[in-house]
Amino acid sequence: MEISIVDYAVGAAVGTDLVSTSPTVRGAAGDAIPGPDELTRFLAERDVRLDAAGARADEADVFQVHLLRREVRGVLETETEEQAVAGGTVLAGRAGRGPVLRRVGGAWQWFVPTVPGAPLADELAALIGIGLLGTVRTLGHDRFRACAAPDCRGVFADTSRAGRRRYCMPDLCGNRLNVANHRARRQAGSDPMGAVR
Repeated sequence: MEISIVDYAVGAAVGTDLVSTSPTVRGAAGDAIPGPDELTRFLAERDVRLDAAGARADEADVFQVHLLRREVRGVLETETEEQAVAGGTVLAGRAGRGPVLRRVGGAWQWFVPTVPGAPLADELAALIGIGLLGTVRTLGHDRFRACAAPDCRGVFADTSRAGRRRYCMPDLCGNRLNVANHRARRQAGSDPMGAVR
């Protein structure tokens, strides 16, 4: 596999999504990647094509990806740029090799190839590590954030152009908060019998 350095947002998004599969974030919903089928689906839904994923994922891959998920969360929770860079470098180095310059459609682009035969979790770590390093370099460490939803323990890398993302899972956390705020406003504007004041 070759990881594009320019497309760092892809790896950062996969890292954010991976952290969001954790029971720490999902609470009572439990782990979103409990087995090989869910891991395969997670990768396919994000169009991640790892060399190691050519063979079917197994329970050992799931275990290693769960460990990776903790590492990624640790990088996203770092307090300084230096810590984030150190963590991202460790992730990228698990299966990444030195960068190469290759012509693509007439233009030169940087890629990081992965070691042939690297385990699935190591290839995924390299993809995420490059994404997190690219985020720090291009957008800054302040783009690593905690979810703004009061009842969520999620963290994420905000690679949006405006840099205003507030939720680890906007469709879930953002909507949940909007619904709660709407209900609170409705309740504040009516009496217990439902009559509007």
